[in-house]
Amino acid sequence: MTILDRLSRLLRANVNDMIGKAEDPTKIIDQTLLDMREAYGEARTEVAGAMAQSAKLQREADTNGKLAAEYGDKAEQALRAGSEDLAREALRRKQNYTDLAAGFSAQLTTTSSTVDSLKTQLRALEAKIDEMESRRQLLVARAQTANASGALEKASSFDKAGGAMSAFDDMERKVAGMEDRNNASAQLRDEGDIDAQLKNLGRDKTLDEEMAALKAKVSGSSEPKA
Repeated sequence: MTILDRLSRLLRANVNDMIGKAEDPTKIIDQTLLDMREAYGEARTEVAGAMAQSAKLQREADTNGKLAAEYGDKAEQALRAGSEDLAREALRRKQNYTDLAAGFSAQLTTTSSTVDSLKTQLRALEAKIDEMESRRQLLVARAQTANASGALEKASSFDKAGGAMSAFDDMERKVAGMEDRNNASAQLRDEGDIDAQLKNLGRDKTLDEEMAALKAKVSGSSEPKA
């Protein structure tokens, strides 16, 4: 499974989980980017490990190749010295090191191909993160606009259904009823209070006297002078 395959499965699982929990789209976007950055860090570590393995295989191949060459020289020296048995043993060791060098070289070829593939995937992942970073602001703005539109539509639907005005009218009627009851209670209290009634009578008498005096004054001032 490639790095991108694992990342894709991870992101789908995380996003589906957040969507299932009705998470805020902005949170989903930010969490997705966070997951991608973490995956990128893991991918870099994986690539670095593969590259280190390639370097080790190259060293092993070189080392065993040199040993094979050395034992080839030793076989020739032993044979020149008249020691065929030593020459044969040197050739046997040369063959062992040659086989090891060939095995390390073959593994190096496979590992190098894997490293190249991982590097390609890493660059693709980096480009994808850059793309997501550049799209984030737009996606967040779209999410915020959608949320605002949803709230407006909810309020509009409530008003269209008569909910807002109806509730306001009901409250207004309730307040008016409370005021009427308070006024009625005050009126009944005043009517049942003898002192209050007597006070009002005295007030009316004073008012009548002031009105009579005012009329006399106005009448006197309006009579023609002799």
